[in-house]
Amino acid sequence: MKKSRRTTKISHDAPFSSEQIHAFRLRRHHLLDRSAKDLVTICRDVCGVQAQIMSAAQLQLWARNHAITLEMVNDALWKTRSLVKTSLMRQTLHLVPADEFPLYIAAHKSARAKAVLSIMARCKITREEADALTALILEELKAGPAPRAAITAAVRPKVSKRLRVWMDKVWSIVRLPVIEGLVCYGPGEGNQATFIRTEHWLPAQSRIDEAKIDAVQAQKELFRKYLRAYGPATLQDFAHWSLISMAEVRALRPLLDSEVVEHNGLLLLREDTKTLQSAAPELDSVHLLPYFDVYLLAHRFKEHFLKPQFYKRVYRNQGWISPVVLINGEIAGVWSYKVSRKAVEIEIELFARVGTRTRKQIKDRAAELAGLFQSPLVFSFKD
Repeated sequence: MKKSRRTTKISHDAPFSSEQIHAFRLRRHHLLDRSAKDLVTICRDVCGVQAQIMSAAQLQLWARNHAITLEMVNDALWKTRSLVKTSLMRQTLHLVPADEFPLYIAAHKSARAKAVLSIMARCKITREEADALTALILEELKAGPAPRAAITAAVRPKVSKRLRVWMDKVWSIVRLPVIEGLVCYGPGEGNQATFIRTEHWLPAQSRIDEAKIDAVQAQKELFRKYLRAYGPATLQDFAHWSLISMAEVRALRPLLDSEVVEHNGLLLLREDTKTLQSAAPELDSVHLLPYFDVYLLAHRFKEHFLKPQFYKRVYRNQGWISPVVLINGEIAGVWSYKVSRKAVEIEIELFARVGTRTRKQIKDRAAELAGLFQSPLVFSFKD
């Protein structure tokens, strides 16, 4: 049966309009003022930047502050360690502030560990065996960071036949210690990612202390952060974005009753009500957002910013998210780029006609991107 793509609509008697919601979210994402916020603050305010592709992560940050360079992102990850790269929301890689690392781990750990252990149990692997495997991985990383293949090769001779069968079926054997916050991504060697023990890598205040972290409190704080960046939103939206189980998300709702207001299923922090209602509905905002931009990933249904007939043009097969042309908070088209030694080639494909002024603004955004790559721009609209 084909799944219905329903959406929670803004009713006529709502205390806010769709335009105000767009303005609110754009400002919370630093997409209206493009103020000189540092990259750690941006990661904090948007609840992490997706980093499956590091070049896309850097472009997400650059879209919100044009002063941010790839070198700055690398410095924050591998030198100052003010950002940490690890698997979080939707089991995908994200960059989050190092001081919020324990929060994200505590909020996600229960559901994610349960899923991994369930898969291991199908191979008749007990929790005790899983913990023993984690201990072997940590021992292998005692000397410093190592790539996935090296960890697997070192651990394999030391485990049971059942574990070796499981290892042959999975992409990564480090998933459980990553989920538990014991391991995160370390500095790469060329294009090869490495893993490192968080106790060796992160500042003391960013390490996991089980005695000090309450999972429910962490989930409550994560929900607050989510609503600040992506509200108004539904419980289903938060579950979709975080991949925390719907049962756990429903249990959070009464715990936050004094802090949120609800209209037609949409939740908003009470403290943000006046800010949203005063958000200027008349926008003049044009952006080129890159692959996997977090602005596009926070809601289960997309009709609030994308017409259904264009859904597959943006949200493609195998989880691929196209770069989009964002006009006043709504997706108006897709774009592509190719960087060579001679030029940056950018092609825009709009879903509907726009005015001359808006077309010029789109070209201006493309010229800014070419400036980032310090190359001449070759620009075209695909009509």
